[in-house]
Amino acid sequence: MSETSQSSHSPVDLLLKGGHVLDVFAGRFRRTDVAVSNGRIVGFGASSAQEVRDLAGSYLIPGLLDAHVHIESSQLTPGEFARAVVPRGTTSVIADPHEIANVLGQPGIRYMLAASEGIPLRAYFMVPSCVPSSPFETTGATLGPEEITEILGWPRVLGLGEVMNYPGVIARDPDVLAKLAAARGRPVDGHAPGLFGPDLWAYVSAGPRTDHECTTVEEARAKLAAGMTILIREGTTARNLDALLPLLDAKSAPFVHFCTDDREPKTLLAEGHVGDIVRRAIDGGVPPEVAIAAATVHPARTYGLADQGAIAPGYRADLVILSDLRSFAVRDVYVGGQLAASDGAPRFEVPGESDRAARESVNVDLARLSFALRSEGGERRGRVIDVSGSQVVTGAAEETIPMVEGEAASDPERDLLKLAVVERHHASGRIGLGLVRGLGLARGAIASTVAHDAHNIIVAGVTDQEMRLAVEELVRIGGGQVVVDGDRVTARVSLPIAGLMADRPLAEVAADAEKLSGAARELGSPLPAPFATLSFLALPVIPHLKLTDRGLVDVDRFAPVPLFLED
Repeated sequence: MSETSQSSHSPVDLLLKGGHVLDVFAGRFRRTDVAVSNGRIVGFGASSAQEVRDLAGSYLIPGLLDAHVHIESSQLTPGEFARAVVPRGTTSVIADPHEIANVLGQPGIRYMLAASEGIPLRAYFMVPSCVPSSPFETTGATLGPEEITEILGWPRVLGLGEVMNYPGVIARDPDVLAKLAAARGRPVDGHAPGLFGPDLWAYVSAGPRTDHECTTVEEARAKLAAGMTILIREGTTARNLDALLPLLDAKSAPFVHFCTDDREPKTLLAEGHVGDIVRRAIDGGVPPEVAIAAATVHPARTYGLADQGAIAPGYRADLVILSDLRSFAVRDVYVGGQLAASDGAPRFEVPGESDRAARESVNVDLARLSFALRSEGGERRGRVIDVSGSQVVTGAAEETIPMVEGEAASDPERDLLKLAVVERHHASGRIGLGLVRGLGLARGAIASTVAHDAHNIIVAGVTDQEMRLAVEELVRIGGGQVVVDGDRVTARVSLPIAGLMADRPLAEVAADAEKLSGAARELGSPLPAPFATLSFLALPVIPHLKLTDRGLVDVDRFAPVPLFLED
């Protein structure tokens, strides 16, 4: 029998009757009613209501929360991102806008805030802490301690975003410590792949309290024991759910959450969002009450959102109706007590927002564009980036570099391709050159303005001519991703907003992205997500060898290194 609210005898706005309601505090479902007024839950019953809905035994759970996401990686604007994820049950996100911040700085963050205003998705932001992520790359802007202090005062900004410069934290770099000091008393996200022992302890002592970079249970348990909250990541390229699921149980759930980090359009369309991770956790043996709590009340409390993540009096009425618990089939989604999505479709439109300041961000001096890598003498030994299709971590190999008329060249028979990063923010003409193994192209070139985290142009190809055509096409369309075969552009995705986001709906962007991946496969790439893999080859804070516009970086040594071993 339902419990009648004692707070008021006036009609409530909405009464949801006869559902199996998740009590995240007791860890159990119970059959009861839920009353909503003014966007909040007022109790478990009401004498009268303006709208009554019979759930007929369906499951009612709190709206899901993504504990760490880069909205820009969806290649969608915040509004279109909301239209994609709210129907899947996501009602809140903790977003780190460091992708657009690396391109545009503070104006980019202001754009994300403005574009996420007035939509039925609670978008909270963390201030990007690493713009740039390292001293070895060129970004479009810089955020120092003063800028971070200012942004922390903006609405919907919760704390400091992932502190990727873990070597700087451990070495007590004054600039990094000043950023951490600016966020003292606020949530601070970590980013420390493979860190153990004294280095881990020093990192945690400096302030970071979450980590989404664990790839093994051993690493996750070490960080959990050091006081870190573990965010199990399941994105497009980096997928850690299967490896880390044994970490999650009823005891650890307050300190283990879910995040997507980077999910590309085709992954969002085919697999969904946080609800997909929760479903797979349940399939993997985690009790539904535990898995759902790890995606609702626990991350809400980690980030100081005390009135979210539960179905209880005073909490925001962000609610998901499931027709089936095991399959996690989302039927309806309420945000603030208003129906926001039904039967997999959004019930809202996106308000118009000017994105003019975020366009025209691709600035390359094509007259100075050259991929020539000259070296005297015959064959040379050099460093090669080794790609793993399933992780963003890369290997560092040593190979005999193919030379043609005194220049380093690609050798597709050995799966060695020339790789370049072209600075695209200031038209400086700076280009970093190297070699990569594992992309698998037998011919052609692929290129992208999505290249974490500085988001310069990254291009890999068999010939310099194909690589040049790919860069020219990116400049022409104002940013995006392209495939070139010989003298033809065979596929493209246009991303004119900061070179990161499209101005179109998910289905259209995903369709173009699928054509793009298909065109890359026709060139010989065996990777399931070749452009996602390509985009992380320029990130010099994830081991082991990366390439930026300033050259190769040995991430383990946190130092630049030459291509040729003898140099």
